[in-house]
Amino acid sequence: MFKELFNKIIKLAGHKNSKRILGFISFIESFIFPIPPDVLIIPMTIADRQRWIKIAVIATTGSVLGACLGYFIGYVFFNEIGVKIFELYGVDNTSFLKDKISSDGGVFAWATLLAIAGFTPIPFKLLTITSGFVQFNIVYFIIVSLLTRGSRFFIIAFLVGNFGPAMKTIIEKKLLKVSIIISIILTVFAFFIYKFLENFMQ
Repeated sequence: MFKELFNKIIKLAGHKNSKRILGFISFIESFIFPIPPDVLIIPMTIADRQRWIKIAVIATTGSVLGACLGYFIGYVFFNEIGVKIFELYGVDNTSFLKDKISSDGGVFAWATLLAIAGFTPIPFKLLTITSGFVQFNIVYFIIVSLLTRGSRFFIIAFLVGNFGPAMKTIIEKKLLKVSIIISIILTVFAFFIYKFLENFMQ
């Protein structure tokens, strides 16, 4: 079933409304849909390499907006909707989420996990919903989501757009390791920028 859905999504890359479809897939993937936008980004960029920036922007925008909806679901409707989404992904015990993040160390640890999920195959949707449930700082949530999802999609689109189909195999093999390193670096950078602005505004 999953493979069949995967193949159907790939075929949509050639649709006349593929960019709108990409935006929609990127949006719903951030809080419920199992197929990542990469599945569309790669073939769409191969077909139209000159527009790799536009493709990356569409995916990033949709993903961050979807992440905000995921946050809202966790914040307002966790028991009604969030728990059911968790169960779809085999997570039945959500009691561990009761320990809310209170210290700076806790915030940083959560932000790092959120960043890694935003940049890797770890289900990003579970982290967006949980972020709302634990009332993780919304400003930092948006910053981390924008940096990590944007970096991931722009890297993929840039490589395919500038080096062609040959990059597809390299992306599939090497992206995960590189993504984790970059996501941690971006999170550390964003954390210090956020703390600086927080102190500056006081």
